[in-house]
Amino acid sequence: MQQSRAITRKSASNLALAFVILPRAKRDAMSALYAFCREVDDVADETTVAVEKRREQLADWRADIRRACNNEIPRFAVNLELQPVIRQFQLPFTLFDELIKGCEMDLDVHRYETFTQLELYCHRVASVVGLLSIEIFGYRNPACRDYAVHLGKALQLTNILRDVRTDAERGRIYLPLDDLAKFGVTPDEILRSAYSDHYRKLAECLAGRARNFYRLAREILPVEDRRSMVAAELMGAVYWRLLLKLERQQFNVFGPQPARLGRGYKTFLVLQSWLRFASGATASNYGPH
Repeated sequence: MQQSRAITRKSASNLALAFVILPRAKRDAMSALYAFCREVDDVADETTVAVEKRREQLADWRADIRRACNNEIPRFAVNLELQPVIRQFQLPFTLFDELIKGCEMDLDVHRYETFTQLELYCHRVASVVGLLSIEIFGYRNPACRDYAVHLGKALQLTNILRDVRTDAERGRIYLPLDDLAKFGVTPDEILRSAYSDHYRKLAECLAGRARNFYRLAREILPVEDRRSMVAAELMGAVYWRLLLKLERQQFNVFGPQPARLGRGYKTFLVLQSWLRFASGATASNYGPH
């Protein structure tokens, strides 16, 4: 797991933060899964590389993860480390394929006409990661799959609201174009990082959709599986508070630095999650109540 752990440590992401709350074996398994997700995402985001080259690289990753899932020997070190996890938890190639399709969307789609189109993207790049993760966490009630789908969309929409400026620098606008038109915001304003009251209302609309997915996730998570979903619940708590911070800033994300939660506060959330886990709390620590 050496390569996977190194990638996970280097990323310093909120997702990687949640692993510390897991037992060692599951933490290592999640590091291997995260490393794969990080690698394919980085391929799609490397704008200094020609699109066709990136497409070829993602095709190579698809072929290699297929080998890992088919009990053949993969070529890439990350997939070699992930293969025992795939075997142990019976992770299906179809989900890895769907995740790569989401990365491929970033090569071809720089604008989303409708929220329905954006929702498919969110499912592929976030909900699918959740569906893979819950197999590692372990669950008894199949409703956990719906939980993973809803929470994944909530987290990805929060990411999108945070990263509007940095995405625009790559030429991407994830906010649906029909919503832009509805609130009187032009794509050029997004690309120029022009904040306005119209933009705030646009962002509030997408935040409302994110809030709904947080609510759905909180309501559908089966009581008997809440303990096994502790890492996912920590993710929900972290990103929910990030959404609240964006709301307090009135969604003005056009400054030089994206909105972040401080390391100390995230450490507090980890400790809080542990205490809630130890005390047997059953209510989620996020989402509108």
